Amino acid sequence: MNHIIHFFRLLIAVAVMICVIPTMAQEKTPPNLNDIKSQLEKQNEYLHHKLDQISRQVDDLMFFHSLGDISEIDLASITGPPLKHQPNPTAQGANNPWRFRAYVFIPKNLNKSKKQPLVVLPHGGVHSNFSSGFTNILRELLTQGYTIVAPEYRGSTGYGRGTYEAIDYGGLEIEDTYAARNYMLERYNFLDPKRVGIVGWSHGGLHALMNIFEHGNDYTVAYAGVPVSDLIARMGYKTQRYRDLYSVDYHIGKSAYEDVEEYKKRSPSWNTEKYDGTPLLIHTNTNDADVNVLEVERLIQALEANGKKGFEYEIFKDIPGGHSFDRMDFGQAREIRLKIWKFLAKYLKPDSPM
Repeated sequence: MNHIIHFFRLLIAVAVMICVIPTMAQEKTPPNLNDIKSQLEKQNEYLHHKLDQISRQVDDLMFFHSLGDISEIDLASITGPPLKHQPNPTAQGANNPWRFRAYVFIPKNLNKSKKQPLVVLPHGGVHSNFSSGFTNILRELLTQGYTIVAPEYRGSTGYGRGTYEAIDYGGLEIEDTYAARNYMLERYNFLDPKRVGIVGWSHGGLHALMNIFEHGNDYTVAYAGVPVSDLIARMGYKTQRYRDLYSVDYHIGKSAYEDVEEYKKRSPSWNTEKYDGTPLLIHTNTNDADVNVLEVERLIQALEANGKKGFEYEIFKDIPGGHSFDRMDFGQAREIRLKIWKFLAKYLKPDSPM
């Protein structure tokens, strides 16, 4: 599907050039190359978000196609805290709660006459969304008897420029994920508030960690796979293009060099003093090309230095798949996921544990 989307982006960009350049050439004054470039950049940004929306809609269809046999599927509309950056703070409705979507998956054969566990499943990526790439994970969780909520928190793609630029990495987006948890318990009376787990990989792993650091009493268990753990270290080994995602004016607005304390606030490894012992399993992989193992090692060291108990971890050695090593479908990945499911089941007690 990515190849198809890339093709359409290229096709539309060429079409825009065909339309824009002749029009400007017909003007009495010679075309200004900077004006052409500016117009193309604006068109490209618009098309980028439009194609993200198309991709999002394709994924919606894939969820129903792949999971409709075992799951009820819904897309809820819920709210989180108001935006951090308000273009006009005094405008009507400027401080209204932030509205976002969340996917809800409920096993079709679930016994709703008794209390059941909930899993909160935030997606990864600086700018990304909950894609059909999670289908294998969802199927394994659903067949065990877990109800799942997957929040499309602020900054997610597929919902237009407004959502994209509402990003608050490691900040208010964490509260969006927490709001999704609360929504589920309010909406579905068969869910047990004493059996709520949170599971995430990469940036979703950061969500899992920060949620139990900020709201530990409201989660029963957590799993953080290859979690982004230290934004300061991350800014050091990533490219300038990656750093720019954080320092743009609608996001943090400063580099880590300019405001190291702000980046600490958003980093699990710098907030481990808040951890209250919620059962936690951490996995990482030494050949991860996205979240360097040093980030997760730093997190573990910080937990140990603070004398924290209740967490377990495993550092895997060069498992195939790198960053996605335990989300893939080869035998070793499934064996590692079985460890995760057994850890969760010990605390969440689903009807049909693996």
